[in-house]
Amino acid sequence: IREEKVTDIGIEKTEERFDALYIMDLEEIDVENNVVTSSVQNIGVNLTAETLASRALNSSFAAVYFPDVFITDPNTMTNVQVPPSVVVLGAMALNDSVAYPWFAPAGFTRGALHRVIEAKVKLNRPNLDALYETDINPITEFPTNPDKHVIWGQKTLLAAASSLDRVNVRRLLIDVRRKVRKVADTFIFEPNRESTLARFSAAVNPILGRIQQQQGLERFKVQIDATT
Repeated sequence: IREEKVTDIGIEKTEERFDALYIMDLEEIDVENNVVTSSVQNIGVNLTAETLASRALNSSFAAVYFPDVFITDPNTMTNVQVPPSVVVLGAMALNDSVAYPWFAPAGFTRGALHRVIEAKVKLNRPNLDALYETDINPITEFPTNPDKHVIWGQKTLLAAASSLDRVNVRRLLIDVRRKVRKVADTFIFEPNRESTLARFSAAVNPILGRIQQQQGLERFKVQIDATT
């Protein structure tokens, strides 16, 4: 689903949840500045990037990738075209199996797309620069590895320069939020006393301690008291 109205709502609802990342598929634009609706249209990389930039999206809870790719359907054993979100979710699963959510799901180690046979658009260096400048994460191959497609970026759609303009940082905070919320649920009906807050704090510290050991944090401080 790529329509602007739908993807705008997708971003809005993901931000409301505050515990998820929206992998958004964008509308592609052809060389005549029309929305791509058929396989015979030639995609304009710069026009696609400019169209996304004109929407002035601003969210650390969404990330966009380009272009579509071809993979083999295991049921029919035929090659099918799929949007980037299909293989990007697979790359994130790979990332989390060999590392942790706070590692970058990009590059040859954790962003390798082993199922991709071909990208719909072959990207050159100017294309990569144009996409990355507009917060679009390219899916590409390099002459040194012509048969290996990789995700070559991990930007969110956050407009301002910040640590949250990186996918791995947003995923770190999502992971922390989910784990702390799970602990917090066990304290919902407990008396609002210092002893309860101390127990809550004691339960949260090990969570962040483990993430620190797994290179997700350099340092942290847990503050759960009357001020919070």
